[in-house]
Amino acid sequence: MKTIILSGGLGTRLSEETTLKPKPMVEIGGHPLLWHIMNIYAHHGFEEFVVALGYKGEVIKDYFTRFHLQGSDLTIDLAARSTTIHDGANPRWKVHLIDTGSTTQTGGRIKRLARIIDKDPIFMFTYGDGVANVDVKQLVEFHKSHGRLATVTAVRPPARFGDLDIEGDRVVNFAEKPQTGEGWINGGFFVLDRKVLDFIDGDEMPFESKPMERLTQEGQLMAFRHNDFWQPMDTIREKNLLEEIWSTGRAPWKVWA
Repeated sequence: MKTIILSGGLGTRLSEETTLKPKPMVEIGGHPLLWHIMNIYAHHGFEEFVVALGYKGEVIKDYFTRFHLQGSDLTIDLAARSTTIHDGANPRWKVHLIDTGSTTQTGGRIKRLARIIDKDPIFMFTYGDGVANVDVKQLVEFHKSHGRLATVTAVRPPARFGDLDIEGDRVVNFAEKPQTGEGWINGGFFVLDRKVLDFIDGDEMPFESKPMERLTQEGQLMAFRHNDFWQPMDTIREKNLLEEIWSTGRAPWKVWA
């Protein structure tokens, strides 16, 4: 089963990092966020990816073109002008890098990938700017069990601010707020029937507008509730938060060994 990762947006709210690179290439712990997302899926056995490129897609192409060099030992014979690549710890991923346009909306990007999806009855897609410890196998099984056309992973929105305990004028305790206890939002990590492509008209259509609205109206959109960790990376604050979590060595989304 193929997994589409939308990686073509401008990332304007993270402009401190995205002037020279697309948002999925912003690094957490020395690796692009895209690498983290792909490892989540690969851990559950899904190793074929379709990366929908747009803004600065050449950065992603360059990264994967050199991927096997970064993960392997090399012997470079300068006199012979030869390079030998030795065995490395590279993952067994198959990655399709497809240009889907610089201004195409999310639905349009998915629609443009119809030829890559080919005759696959179902496929997955997610956004290239967030991580979670979603059990992707359970997500797929849930989708197969209900027989509808689409499944969205529903998550609790993370709070934007921390709690302060104050005595007089002195802060005596600070804690990052957990995810809020009320309400559900679109957390990405979709599973879709190929027929969903017929709900998308063209490049200008965000998937989150008419396609999801129509799927909902027709009773074809189901929610896979994920009560555990989920965190987007829309701002520099959220990027720094993910970096801090990763540095502890206990990042919840690091489900792979």
